[in-house]
Order: sequence, then C-alpha cells, then structure tokens
Amino acid sequence: MIIMQSVKYYLSEHPSIVNFRWSNTQTFGSMWSFLFSSISVYVLAATTLHSFLSHILPKRRGVPLGPIPAIHSICISLISAVIFIGILLSSVADIRDTRWFWRRTKTITTPFQWFLCFPLGTRASGRVFFWSYIFYLSRFLHLLRTFFIILRRRKLTFFHLFNQSILLFMSFLWLEFCQSFQVLAILLSTLLYSVVYGYRFWTEIGLPTACFSFVVNCQVVLLGCNLVCHFGVLFLHFVKGGCNGMGAWGFNSVLNAVILGLFLDFYFKKHLKKGKVGNNSGQAVGSSSARYRRRSVSELKSE
Repeated sequence: MIIMQSVKYYLSEHPSIVNFRWSNTQTFGSMWSFLFSSISVYVLAATTLHSFLSHILPKRRGVPLGPIPAIHSICISLISAVIFIGILLSSVADIRDTRWFWRRTKTITTPFQWFLCFPLGTRASGRVFFWSYIFYLSRFLHLLRTFFIILRRRKLTFFHLFNQSILLFMSFLWLEFCQSFQVLAILLSTLLYSVVYGYRFWTEIGLPTACFSFVVNCQVVLLGCNLVCHFGVLFLHFVKGGCNGMGAWGFNSVLNAVILGLFLDFYFKKHLKKGKVGNNSGQAVGSSSARYRRRSVSELKSE
C-alpha cells in the first residue's frame, strides 16, 4: 500500500507534475524553430551517414554495435511503461478534479468522452500535459534507432524517415494546440512501445524470436485503433458541440492517413514479395525433382 501511494504521488501528484505548464518561452523544446531544426538535423544526419557508409564499406557489410541496441530497447520499453502508468494515474486524477467543468461546458459527460474530446478552452497545463511533454521528449530517443539500422543493416527508407519525423511533429502539435484524443493516443502508443521494445530487447540478447512478424502486427493493431478513435473524435465534435484543438486534429488525421497508406503499401509489398519467393522456390524444387525423375528413368532404361 505504501509503495502504491508513493508511485501515485511521484507519477501524478508531485508539484512539478500538477503545476506543469507548456510555455513557448519557458519549456525546453517548445519553440517551432527547435522542432523544425531537430527534424532537419535528423534527416540530414541520417542521409549523410547512409551515403558515407555506402562509399567506405563493402556492400551489405554492417558496423557492429555490441550491446548498444539492446540497452536502447530496454530503456525505451521502461520509459514507455512509466509514461503509460503516469498518464493513466494522471487521467484518473484529472477526471476527478475537472468533472465540475464538464457540467458547465456540457460537451462531455463521461470519462471515455474526455479521453476522446477535450472541452473547448482546455489549456496545456497540469498532469496529463506533463506526461504528453515527456512523451514528446521520448520521441527523440526513438530517432536513435534509425542510426542503428543504418549502421547495422545499411538500410534507409523514405517511409522510416517520414514516419519518425511525422510522429515527432504530431506529438509537438498535441501540446501546442491542446489537441483532443492525445491522452488515449499516448496510452495506446506507450503500451505498444513497452511491448515492442521489450520484444526487441529480448531478441537483441539472443533469445528466440516469434514465429510471425510480431512488431509489424503490433503496428497494424495500433493504426487500426487510432483509425477507430479518430471517427469517435469526429462524432463527438459534431454531436457534443465541439472539441478542443480540432484544427490540429484535422492536420494530424491527414498525416495519419498518409502514414497508414505508406505502411499498408510497405506491408503488402513485403508479403507479396515473400509469396513470390515462396512460389519461385516451390517451382524450383518441383523442376529439380522432375529433372531428377527423368534422369532416373533414363538411367534405368540404359541399364
């Protein structure tokens, strides 16, 4: 009981969490110039490193990184788990403290509606926005995985660069415009990241992998949940008289649609390629066995 009370205090009732306020002049990383500069440096550094390694190293040869990727994976998994617990506890506390405001706005009436639709006039301050800010900062740690992929596998795709950049950009928009749906999106994302990066740590230390594309299937589930929730936000916006930050939500929805389209294109191409490889290998085995049978028959006739 004492441990639970301590966890609750440090993750939802600490003064630095309760009194948090997103400010363009006082909060680190809150300037638009910082965001665009960070994304530009990330894209430029990734493409430069990829080009540099392509010229100095033999084809397909990677750079050994030792335990660094495993440490990175377990750190992101633990950080995501802390953010998930923190924003969940903070959501419970904020729902408890702001129910009186719901009655005045008449925009939302249940906690689930609050997860999807912030009342008009919501400001980026308090518990849940503190954890939204921590989530935004954690996105910079995710960018490091791009460089691990380049160093180890010598691979860099447009989809990966675009996806990482847009996710960082969207997490900034959530704070800047107090966008509705962000709490539920962070809960879903951090739950997924804690599982996926835990799995990556599991495989990095040499333990057996799953018999299916675990990471890809988790991403499909997350995209599907986000798509359903976006329809819920749109419904509440028109039925309940408006949700906060809908301009940013609309832009966010367009970016999510682009990511979903690129991901599905990548997903189906990958599986179609696997299917073609399987068919080609099956045809090769069939043709080789047919040649073996014809040769065996000819040898029997000669005898």
